[in-house]
Amino acid sequence: MKKLILPLLILLSTCCIAQGLEKTIVPNGIKPVGIIKGLTDSGLLDVVQRQTFRYFWDFGHPVSGLARERSNVAYDYGNETVTIGGSGFGIMALIVADHRKWVSHDQAVDRMLKIVEFLIKADAYHGVFPHWLNGATGKIIPFGRKDDGADLVETSYLFQGLLCARQYFNGDDQKERRIRSRINSMWDDVEWNWFTRDGRDNLYWHWSPNNGWVMNFPIRGFNECLITYVLAASGDRFPVTSDVYHRGWAQSDFFKNGQTFYGYKLPLGFDYGGPLFFSQYSFLGLDPKGLKDRYADYWEQTTNHTLINRAYCVDNPKKYKGYGENCWGLTASDSYVGYSAHEPRNDLGVISPTAALSAFPYTPQYSMQALRHFYYDLGDKIWGDYGFVDGFSESHNWYAKSYLAIDQGPIVVMIENYRSGLLWKLFMSCPEIQRGLKKLDFQSPVLK
Repeated sequence: MKKLILPLLILLSTCCIAQGLEKTIVPNGIKPVGIIKGLTDSGLLDVVQRQTFRYFWDFGHPVSGLARERSNVAYDYGNETVTIGGSGFGIMALIVADHRKWVSHDQAVDRMLKIVEFLIKADAYHGVFPHWLNGATGKIIPFGRKDDGADLVETSYLFQGLLCARQYFNGDDQKERRIRSRINSMWDDVEWNWFTRDGRDNLYWHWSPNNGWVMNFPIRGFNECLITYVLAASGDRFPVTSDVYHRGWAQSDFFKNGQTFYGYKLPLGFDYGGPLFFSQYSFLGLDPKGLKDRYADYWEQTTNHTLINRAYCVDNPKKYKGYGENCWGLTASDSYVGYSAHEPRNDLGVISPTAALSAFPYTPQYSMQALRHFYYDLGDKIWGDYGFVDGFSESHNWYAKSYLAIDQGPIVVMIENYRSGLLWKLFMSCPEIQRGLKKLDFQSPVLK
């Protein structure tokens, strides 16, 4: 995707101090930095979060403020394509930026207001947004020939971010009140129960005004879609019943596992756990600490999934160059053969930096080892203006030039959840979410 001509950056100081970069507010942009030697762990996290946030701040769409799908032109996406799910992640990253003072609060409020004012006028179907929008007009860009309508999962990622924003932007001024009002209006409009397809015990991923239910994709677990069921049960006007969760989501050949891989028990999901985004996307806001239902302890699920993924890379049965204790992490990303969902059963020799970095809450020591290796040992190949590139393969001497919203966002958010728990606290504070979790018989320390 062709990059925007960025506004001229104000040349303010970016010199290194003991704990990392000076936290200087740059009015028109955030100046990228190269490799800075001698950073503490905290300083390195500052640098990585801040530079990765640039993807959403400096490269965000100028009209809508939403996140562009990717940084490069590929798959005939077009220059105006913004991603609904990636924008949800970007909204959460914006909250982190305000919290850490990389931008001023007024700047964050103005960007957030731009986003919600655009979304409330954009194409949606029964309150549900499509996978892609035109960032200038708000009109749908079809994801496929028959995928030209609502995308319930992408919309769930968006609302995970919007609900966090509603809780965070709690000021009494006109702009912040309007942000909350717009979010509440869009939240109330989502017809979650419509996506049970005439009252079936399952949520369905897609619906199109042109093609109806022809995509016919029931959402069943365990995968990246847990957040969709939690939100659907939490809806105020059009919620789904708990039966939809227990008889739909929890009924599939790949839901329960219970086997042990590399010494770690995996309660749910595919053998070896699948790509790591399964344990990350739903848990940007949904706090897995102490989160349990009749099927699993979700801290055990997410942590052991991560440990299995790392252990596989250390074992390195295919003998790929570079894999090891400091270089691990298989998840969906670009590769030398195109986009692929990398995991132990689909290992192409590609490490995706987002995998280990978005696992910081689960494996902080191992994630920091990977981060230091990525930054100091491989930084000349994989560190750029928007943080770490999407993937690399030392065996194939291939290093991506691309950045993707759905991979950059979780890096900022999950590092912050490791550091302060900020997004977990915001999302879990929503009364709707607490009601929905209780409705589905979840247990959590935050549930009263």
